Amino acid sequence: MTARSVIFDLDGTLADTSGDLIAAANHCFHGMGLQARLDPQTDQGIALRGGRRMLSAGLMREFGVVDEDLLLRWYPELLAYYGDHIDAQTVLYPGAMDAVARLTAQGDKVAICTNKPEGLAESLMTRLGVRDAFGALVGADTLPVRKPDPAPLFEAIKRIGGDPARAVLVGDSDTDRNTARNAGIPSILVTFGPSGDDMAALDPEALLQDYASFDKVLGGLLPSSL
Repeated sequence: MTARSVIFDLDGTLADTSGDLIAAANHCFHGMGLQARLDPQTDQGIALRGGRRMLSAGLMREFGVVDEDLLLRWYPELLAYYGDHIDAQTVLYPGAMDAVARLTAQGDKVAICTNKPEGLAESLMTRLGVRDAFGALVGADTLPVRKPDPAPLFEAIKRIGGDPARAVLVGDSDTDRNTARNAGIPSILVTFGPSGDDMAALDPEALLQDYASFDKVLGGLLPSSL
């Protein structure tokens, strides 16, 4: 039987990156001279949807509308600041890398497919010391399109020599659910992130409460090749 290909989202799935993302957004709001700020406790869900979403949220709170010119002007600064402080607060979710190690040990293939810019994703995983655990990494700008277009998911599977018929996407959002659906591939959505309570409504093929139960959940969708 062909080895399984397990493709992971990054932010909110493998790692809680919200603290560093929010710090970058708040740096920009301070630079703009705004009162608006994102809260590290209550705005995690916004943070894990990316830099543009964070800037939009702050501008909406400040002005009631999103000034697209202001957003575009400050987005590069957000990326630059975030890149310099990318692992100050970020932590891998408990058991995530243990689950990846178990997959690799039994011959499964693993990769990352994220809407984080590829360079930032590579930098983060390298700084966390876990980049080598994944056979490939496809980011938001690796291809001309990003998730929920299925092309980045198919590209991640291709780069690890996998078979889409024996693949699954592990994520934490409607973007991941729609990417998998568009690709005709099953999805596992994690419930331990800030938007966890909303995952069941997206009707994924499976939900994951924690990485300790990952093997069982995955096996229920795709039997191991061993």
